[in-house]
Order: sequence, then C-alpha cells, then structure tokens
Amino acid sequence: MSARRRLVAVIALLAIVFPRTAIAGPRLDPTGTRSLKLVHGFWTLVAEASEPSVADSTGQAARPVPQAIPPAEAGGPRVSLDDLSQPGAIESQLRTALRPEDDRLRLTVPNGTARLGDFSIAANESMPGHLLVVQGTADIFGKLLGNLVTVGGDVVLHPGSVVSGDILTLGGEVRDQGGEIGGEVRSFRSTSLLGTPLQAASGGPGAVALVFRRGAGVAGAFLTLCALGLGLVLFGRQHLEVVSDTVSHSFGRAFTSGLLGQILLLPTFGMLVVGLVLSVVGIVLLPFVVVVYVLLVFVGGLGGYLAVAHAMGETYTRRRLALGVMLGSPNSYRYVLVGLGALATPWLAWALFGWVPVAGELIRGAAILVTWLLGTAGFGAALLSRAGLRENFAGRLLPPEALTDEYLWATPQFGVSAAKRPGARTPPRGL
Repeated sequence: MSARRRLVAVIALLAIVFPRTAIAGPRLDPTGTRSLKLVHGFWTLVAEASEPSVADSTGQAARPVPQAIPPAEAGGPRVSLDDLSQPGAIESQLRTALRPEDDRLRLTVPNGTARLGDFSIAANESMPGHLLVVQGTADIFGKLLGNLVTVGGDVVLHPGSVVSGDILTLGGEVRDQGGEIGGEVRSFRSTSLLGTPLQAASGGPGAVALVFRRGAGVAGAFLTLCALGLGLVLFGRQHLEVVSDTVSHSFGRAFTSGLLGQILLLPTFGMLVVGLVLSVVGIVLLPFVVVVYVLLVFVGGLGGYLAVAHAMGETYTRRRLALGVMLGSPNSYRYVLVGLGALATPWLAWALFGWVPVAGELIRGAAILVTWLLGTAGFGAALLSRAGLRENFAGRLLPPEALTDEYLWATPQFGVSAAKRPGARTPPRGL
C-alpha cells in the first residue's frame, strides 16, 4: 500500500507541475518544444539576474545625465570634427580631452556642439554644425548639418532623418532605419577612450551637499576612534595612562622622538628585510616579520594619537573640576571622549566651511598640521615609554604616597604645598 501511495503522489505532482503535458500528451507537443522553451526561458532569466555586469559592460545600464559639455577655457582641450577621414587623429584628440585631471569634463568643438549622455534631434529641428556625443546614443529624427561623432554610444537614424556630413562611432554602431547620410560611415565597435564614467564641470555638488558629505566623514572617523579608544581603556588603561603622561610631561622629547621615528621608519624596515634575507631562517620568517612590523607601526601611531586625546581630555577635565564645576567622576573614558572631541574640532570646521574658496583650504591645511603635530608627539611618546612599559618620561618621579587626591588639589602634604612642587603625576584614575 505504501508503494502505491507514493506512486499516486508522484503522478499527482507531475500533473500539477506540467498540466498541459500530462493531459495533452505527445499529441499536442510531439517534440517537447514547449517544455524546452519553458526551460530555456527560465535559465535565460536566471542568467540575466546573476550577471548584471553584462549590461554594464555595454554601457547601456549606467548612463550619465544628459547635459551639455561646457567649452574649455583658453588653451584647453579642443576636438576638431571637420575631417573624419582619419579616425586615429580624432581618437587621439578625444583621449586627451576625455580624461581631465579634476574629473570635470570640459572641451571645445570648433563649429560644433558637445553633449554628455543621450541626445536627440527632433523631427522638425535642423541643427547646424558638428555634433559630438559622449557616453550616449544619438537619436536623429530631424536634420544635422555637419559631421557626427559618438563615443561609447550608437547612432540611430530614424525615418526621414538627414545627416549631411560623415558619421564616426567609437565604441558603438550606426543603425540606419530609413535616414539619409550625405558622407561616409565609419564604426569601431570597441574603444579604450572611456575608462570611468565622466561628468560635466557644471554637475558638481553644491555647498550643502559638500558640508553633509564631509560632516558624515568626520563623524564616522570620530565614532571609529571613540570605539578604539574605549576599547584601549578597557583592556590597556595602565599603558595608555603611561603614554598619556609622557605626552603631558615630556612633550618636546616626545615630538622629537616621533619625528625621528617617522624619518627612520623606512631605513629601519629596509635594514630589517636585508638582515632577514641574508639568513635561511630569516627568509622563511620574512612575511611574518613584515606583517608584525607594519602592525607595530600602526598600533604605535594610533595608540599615541589616542594617548594625546587622553592627555588633552584629562587636562581639561581636571581644570574644570579645580574650578568647582561638577562634571561627574573623572575617569579615562571621559578623558578619551573629551580629547577626541577637541581633536575633531579643526576637521569639523573644515567640514562646515571647507567650501569657501580660500578659507576652506587654509582650514584644511591647519587641520592637517595640527593632526600631524599631535600624532607625531603621540607616536614619540609611545616610543619613549615603550608602549607604556617604561615610566621614565611619564613624570612618575615622586614617591607613590605623594600621588594622592590631596596632592592633586594643592592640599599641603609633608609640610610643603603641593602647588609649589615640581610637575607631578596625577593619581591612578579609577574607572
């Protein structure tokens, strides 16, 4: 009985999935053509869905917004379309013009017009002069009294259309559907002129969009550094405090050490590689040593920068508390957040006012300079303190019993006012 039930279930399933085939049988579809078409159509849809890059490679999926290409300034790129009998010369001119240094497309077509994206001439329109279409299809319904060149697009001549001159397509083809061509037609199906999508010079982002974009970047960097700083406080607070104290008490030495460290990074790396290559065991360990060296440099720079933020936040918080301002419990978490906020201030100013022509560049330069100076000092402090393992430059030269809250807040201790003693280390901060 179980075998019969299984057989009936299989027959019912086949009847549901293929009702026409099961009912009509080979009489209506003797060759199985309908089933083959169904399977072929299914796999065609799967192929189109799984390979979107095919459409992108032809340039039909991603087209720029149709717009006019503004003419270049004096001495800028010029593309002459008067003579299309030498496609190599035209391609050479376009290669220079279509790869601007600032990604803003500007070019001049003598006695003609340049367009970016799809472009069409209406049926009742007569356009004088030559026409250059970049990354778009030229649909001609009316009349073009000149030569026509397309780069990365086709030329479609609709019934009744007229092109009085020659036609040249670079990376496209000419589809004549009943138009009239007064000159010669040359088509090159592939071209290397267009590496990346272009945009005209007039399509740049506005000041508001620029402010939001840069502000988002600054906020993202700030949140990332906050997460790393809080993690460093959680797992390595003691070492972070030693590096922070080194920055506070030996800033000049830390900056000098950081500057020398930056200068000697590449020579030290080269000597290390050469020394490893000269030995058989060193060659095997070379990849591992290179990765470790890069990680140590990265950790030293990032940890030093976070230590600078810790030192700045600690100084600010301690001074506010000394003035009687109630800020809650002073701890390393607060120090890092406050310090990172101070370090992000120049970049926030650049995000807000960077669109101003001259002032924006000055603010950006100042932000880069301040970040480099403090980052160099932090890197040097990490080198001096051996990543927080050595306290010689951290200001911990007083006995441990002197490092108390009473000493910090200038309470007399051991018969001498704390305010008159030399620079001292703050007590260990609690969490």
